[in-house]
Amino acid sequence: MLKKGEVKMIHKMIKEGLSKSAIARKFELSRDTVSVIDEIGYFPMSKEDAHHFFQVIFRRYERGSTIVISNLVFSQWSSIFANDKIVTTAILDRLLHHSHVIHILGDSYRLKEKKMVLKYSK
Repeated sequence: MLKKGEVKMIHKMIKEGLSKSAIARKFELSRDTVSVIDEIGYFPMSKEDAHHFFQVIFRRYERGSTIVISNLVFSQWSSIFANDKIVTTAILDRLLHHSHVIHILGDSYRLKEKKMVLKYSK
């Protein structure tokens, strides 16, 4: 069942040229209890994609848990979102409110395993 504002949002997305399947995925993501976004920042987003990502985060805000994994510090996140500082700030504002940030230092476990294999293969 769509809420009142969702119908307007769908019409706007259709006018923007978003496909029906992309619109469905966006609404599906916003309704999950937990969403995991891995490797954010691996590929930079276009300005349009950044705005769509903001809409997903906005719709999930205080409705579901979102786990975001990135190798970038927050000060570098504008490079993910087409260097749009306003969208970046809005996304981070919603992600960081009520959040627990876990900062892990050191080699990735994949690199650590590889180094171990190389060490013993010599």
